[in-house]
Amino acid sequence: MNESVRFEDKVVIVTGAGGGLGRAHALLFAKKGAKVLVNDLGGSTQGDGANASAADRVVTEIREAGGTAEANHDSVTDGDKIVQHALDTFGRVDIVVNNAGILRDKSFHKMDDSDWDLVYRVHVEGAYKVTRAAWPHMREQNYGRVIFTASTSGIYGNFGQSNYGMAKLGLYGLTRTLAIEGRKNNILVNAIAPTGGTRMTEGLIPPQMFEQLKPELVSPLVVYLASEQCQETSGLFEVGGGWMGKVRWERSLGAGFDPRVGFSPEDVAAHWQQICDFEGAVHPKDNIEALKEMMGNLQKYLV
Repeated sequence: MNESVRFEDKVVIVTGAGGGLGRAHALLFAKKGAKVLVNDLGGSTQGDGANASAADRVVTEIREAGGTAEANHDSVTDGDKIVQHALDTFGRVDIVVNNAGILRDKSFHKMDDSDWDLVYRVHVEGAYKVTRAAWPHMREQNYGRVIFTASTSGIYGNFGQSNYGMAKLGLYGLTRTLAIEGRKNNILVNAIAPTGGTRMTEGLIPPQMFEQLKPELVSPLVVYLASEQCQETSGLFEVGGGWMGKVRWERSLGAGFDPRVGFSPEDVAAHWQQICDFEGAVHPKDNIEALKEMMGNLQKYLV
């Protein structure tokens, strides 16, 4: 029988937890014994306005179910305030779930700088600010778990979401590096690319499917990734509708040229099929493995 996933004596910050995925995460963490800081500015899906009631309602839900929670209404761009609130209230921070997000969908040629900048500030700068403020406390206690929320729009692209896709894939780049830096201090860092029936996806998904994409079908993965039992780090997982799977980069074996004599664009064209052939593809797990083919090519010609 699998060991029960529990979070007694653990403190979790969930950003954007006033509804949708964040609310579902917060409720499940609390059910599993965690003390939860429920952060939500209470703005619209476009990033406008603020309303304290969203976070307050979730805290009430948690407390009525016998759990422990505190509401926080700061913007994620003031991440230091959010983390300090958790420290002042609960005395520590063990887990950060970076969930807060907005949409400013427009095709690239119609996009304003404000559409680009605001999406970047909430998704990337916000996640950075909260995580950066929590990081030294996790290092000091030699324990931490960080979850970033990426998106299939970042992995695969999506019309009208150049700003959103940029931000979401950027968070996975941050995930990969923090996983390397955090490992020696037992800080594990992963990312999810969720699909859930929330305010941000309503109208984009057929109604009959929207109803089945319950946010609470994403939260078990998030809670497991944040647990002591899980030793995964630097992973990226697509999840939604009761299904989940791990995503990894794949690279062809490529083509090598003699670096001593050089090569031309015509040589590239002549080898294009080989460059793009994924038979026998490799899956580098870090920069060292990523350089293997290039270094092998140099060694072949220079030894």
